[in-house]
Parts: sequence; structure tokens; C-alpha cells
Amino acid sequence: MCTVFRRRRTCIAKSYPLYRKVVPALAGTRLRGIAIDLPGLGLAERPADADYTWTGLGRWLLAAIDELRLDRFHLVLHDIGGPIGFEVAGAVPERVLSMTLLNTIIEVESFHRPWPMEPFAHRGIGEAWLAALRVPGAFLSIMRLVGVSRRVPTAEIACWLPLLFGDDRGRAFLKIMRGFELTAAKERRYLDVVRNGPFPVQVVWGARDKMLPWRRWGVAAQNAAGLREPIKLPAKHFLQEDCPKRSPRRSIVSP
Repeated sequence: MCTVFRRRRTCIAKSYPLYRKVVPALAGTRLRGIAIDLPGLGLAERPADADYTWTGLGRWLLAAIDELRLDRFHLVLHDIGGPIGFEVAGAVPERVLSMTLLNTIIEVESFHRPWPMEPFAHRGIGEAWLAALRVPGAFLSIMRLVGVSRRVPTAEIACWLPLLFGDDRGRAFLKIMRGFELTAAKERRYLDVVRNGPFPVQVVWGARDKMLPWRRWGVAAQNAAGLREPIKLPAKHFLQEDCPKRSPRRSIVSP
């Protein structure tokens, strides 16, 4: 959900499987793909004592970028990778070459989790909802409805479920879902990053997204970035799955 590009180097975070089709499409563009899963997601470790808030994950991502010795980079932010990436850009704005927003949220104080996500925020209910996704066909049906188009093979969607549960039965994932910082202070910080950062910003949006619809969240991103011409793709929420060969070339803003 949160991608960091550097010329000849690319660091992709949260989550590696989502970008498995995007990285090969970058071949020949002077970019190299490095895929990273944030803690609690995909194949990453899921320490019980980790800070799974946006603040904590942003701090972790910046530490990973430093460890990779990426001095300057392009940020491509998707879903809750938006707030996590804003934390990075707010901490080191001088190192960000550009920022691209993909179906993400900036006005977090007024954000209400979409119905597939809302149950995860509540103790007991979240555990039950997560367990229900193991019922044959449940996860596939939700993903087809709000996540991806029919172009994405069923077998590929099925691979996501074990990565969601991991080796801790999804406990770390639930901590992430409950670590949202939906405050006025965070909203002001994120708006300031997008509006006043010393880097160009663009918006690329899956126009068929029912989770973060364009008319609310896309327009908000467009307004925050001060753009006249955002890029809309014929995709649902996971546009990296629906349009993997179209989004990479539109995901780098020349500084």
C-alpha cells in the first residue's frame, strides 16, 4: 500500500503480494523493485509488542528506507499506506522526489471504515469476522464485490487469505485495523504534507472503487493536491491487480 521509488531502485511496502505484477512492469524504466511487507502483513514478522499505529508503522518504514540507503525516493501510497507514507514524507520531506496517491485517505478525522473493514475495529466482532473469512467462498465474494474485477483469477485471490492470517491467526492484522489514528491533528498533518510538501503530487484512482469512492475520497485527494487532471483507471479498490501494466507508468511524477 505504500511504495517507495528511487531511480534504479524501488522499495515497495505493504504489501509485497499486491505489487507482484507491478514490479515486473517496471522493467526497462530505470527502476528496480524491492518488495517489503510491513509488520503484521504478508510474510513479515508479527511481533506482539510492535507499534501497529500509523505513527509506528511510518517510523518502521522510514527505518527500512534508511537501512536500504535510499537517499531520495518517489512515494506511491495506497489505502492505509497513505497515512503511513504521509508520516514518512512529513519526517523527511527533502528526500521525497514525488508523491502519487492511489485510492487512499487524507481527511482521516471524518473517515468511516467501509463495511468489510468496520467489524475488524471491534474486539470480539473482529475476531469472529476474520474467522468467517475462512468459510469457503466468503473471502472470494467480498474481493469480487469491492476489491478486484473478474480479470483477476480466482486462484490468485485465494493466495491472499493465508497471507492475511499469517502465523498468528491474524492477531497483528487486527491490531493494524484497530490502530487507525482518526484525529484532527493527524488530518491537519497529512493535509499539510500533501499541500505544502516540496515535491510534486499526482492522483491515480481506481474509478470503480466502492470502498473509497472517487466522489468522496478521490475528489478530496484531488483538492488537497490542487490538481486539475487526476488520472482515473477502470479498476476497483486494488488497481494494482486490475491495471498492473497501466499504473506503474503513471506512478512516477518527474520532479
